[in-house]
Amino acid sequence: MDTHADRIQPLCTQIAHFHHTRTPFRIYHGSTNSTRHSGLTSANSVSTAHLNHVLAVNSSTKSIQVEPNVPMDALVTATLAHNLVPLVVMEFPGITAGGGFSGTSGESSSFRHGFFDATVTRIEIILGNGELRTASRTENAELFHAAASAFGTMGVITMLEIQCRDAKPFVELSYLPARSIHDAMQIFHEKTHDPDIDYLDGIVFSQDHIVVCAGKLSDGPPSPPNPPIQHFTRPQDPWFYLHAQSSGGLGREQTPTTNLIPLPDYLFRYDRGAFWTGRYAYHYFLTPFNRLTRYLLDYFMHTRVMYHALHASGHATQYIIQDVAVPYSSAAAFLTWLDQPQNFGAYPIWLCPLKRSTDTDADAQSTSNPEPLTRGKFPTSSGSSNPGINDDTTHLLNFGLWAPSQNRGPAFIAQNRRLEQQVHALGGKKWLYACAYYTEAEFWEIYDKKRYDMLRGKYHAQYLGDLYQKVRVELEPEPRANGKGKRKGVVGWGEWVRDVVWGVWPVSGLYGVWRAWWGGEYLLKR
Repeated sequence: MDTHADRIQPLCTQIAHFHHTRTPFRIYHGSTNSTRHSGLTSANSVSTAHLNHVLAVNSSTKSIQVEPNVPMDALVTATLAHNLVPLVVMEFPGITAGGGFSGTSGESSSFRHGFFDATVTRIEIILGNGELRTASRTENAELFHAAASAFGTMGVITMLEIQCRDAKPFVELSYLPARSIHDAMQIFHEKTHDPDIDYLDGIVFSQDHIVVCAGKLSDGPPSPPNPPIQHFTRPQDPWFYLHAQSSGGLGREQTPTTNLIPLPDYLFRYDRGAFWTGRYAYHYFLTPFNRLTRYLLDYFMHTRVMYHALHASGHATQYIIQDVAVPYSSAAAFLTWLDQPQNFGAYPIWLCPLKRSTDTDADAQSTSNPEPLTRGKFPTSSGSSNPGINDDTTHLLNFGLWAPSQNRGPAFIAQNRRLEQQVHALGGKKWLYACAYYTEAEFWEIYDKKRYDMLRGKYHAQYLGDLYQKVRVELEPEPRANGKGKRKGVVGWGEWVRDVVWGVWPVSGLYGVWRAWWGGEYLLKR
């Protein structure tokens, strides 16, 4: 049986060769939860798809060491065997540990522990010249913080050590209704400072109906009356957002609904239906959306399958798929802006409070700034131990914006650019797992290019993909020769299919479903 060292040595050799020959290259991870298009080929990439092993679990230090392609469901299974659970677990079981560290990932425990990369204590990384190093917050700290949220542009992560905590069998979850974003922010503020709360997020169903979901780890009440046990991972179970909508009805202010949810069911509660975006597939295929059809089509409604179909069909270019965060003080203004149909105008919207590293930390002015480069600087803390809602700069509010757009082509790009500009104007940031519509000048005005280039040079990463080139979309598509949608030059059969047949409903959607079925990813759930 090969060892971890056996698996990474060929990568070191291959990367050293790319460096010696000055060959630009990218990293192939296998399946992805990104919505960006990938231009990878065997000649310009290294594959880390085989780095998917759990290496060790340490009960005394409450930590786990894994290779980067270990997905969240395997990570949780490995830790629960030792009665541990990672501090932050992304809500889709197929998101990998390496993706969570190299991307920007947070979940409902992030109000307490920060982003996923804040729970990683040590990494192993192959630099751009093939050299293997370890890094942590105390050893090679500059490299450690440079690699966090750098989207694989600083080196190739080959191992992560992740902090855990003691697990309990259930999450006791309460659904707290709010009639406005102001009321919801008040609940978020109170629960953030409640030491008994372990998980906190919310869903906006309309301007006057928001449900805040506050949970705590639980062994289960010792005696009746017990809250009912609710599952979310079986075909017969409700999708979580529908359950939250009914459980957090506005008539329940005095007696909020509470459930006991098995811990894995809670952690992956949004997998079936991918929050609520699976509902759009029912609409696209003119399929009734009810309990029976959700049961019959359950295998296709898990995120691993849905992402496969999304990439194959090309429908990512027709959806607003963005995660952005703004300071608490900007949350109400941002939701009002989003409510306008020309800006977004779609519900539900996910809300998730995020704890961030503060720029007032002792090393904030050094190159080992604890805030990763792709998150940049936010307003500094007021210094109060218990600030009011609008003074709380130790937290951000994440908005998950996922819905089909009525716009296509330039109008779609313009809509996304308005969103980016509004977030920037409100003092917020967007997360780059999705497409970026900034111009290059706009992008590097937000992110520190001077520091980024310095770190890339220092750690020999010049031949890895550049961050902007990796996350951007083409703002000016290749011009057409005429107004009928044909490109310059000779038009072949492939061009004709794309321009004519692909746009006929439901060709692209059926192709995406067929590719997901043919690729076998739906079997991963089994």
